[in-house]
Amino acid sequence: MRMGALVSLLFLSVVATAADPCVSGPQLGQRPGPYSFLVATGPERGQPTCYVCETAEKPGVIVFARSLSEPLAKLMGACDNAVASRPKEAMRSWMTVLGEKTIGLDDLGKWATQSGLKAVPVGVFDDPVGPPSYRLASDADITVLVFENRKVLANFAFRKGELDETAVKKVAAEMVKLGGKK
Repeated sequence: MRMGALVSLLFLSVVATAADPCVSGPQLGQRPGPYSFLVATGPERGQPTCYVCETAEKPGVIVFARSLSEPLAKLMGACDNAVASRPKEAMRSWMTVLGEKTIGLDDLGKWATQSGLKAVPVGVFDDPVGPPSYRLASDADITVLVFENRKVLANFAFRKGELDETAVKKVAAEMVKLGGKK
């Protein structure tokens, strides 16, 4: 009887853990730290760049990805639209793929083109763990940081398969609020 209760308890704890939201990266009010990554698209292609450094107080969105997918393309399309809808340099967004062996710069550039990205650069950070100061969760396939004035205003983390159309809409709604827009 006790063994059955123990098995049931273990099962329930596993189910509860699986249902917990994914937590990854700097949390609300924290500062996204500087990091450089190798850019695959745009004028900085092939160069290590720190967009956090260049963004300063302006609004920004960082997307960290461990894999490429159609939902990720939709999310990046929303980022692209948010940047393109504002005056030049008023907002910045970019995507950083984690792990140099995940995808090469040419393949990543092709993916960005096929996804229709024009205003949002993408690139590769050569460590699958991500920038050390970010403490990205190992089970987070996608981490999105929405920030302004050097402070995180929204943080979204998705395990593989969790990013869907509803999630993309939630992230897009946070981007609309940046820069005093409502």
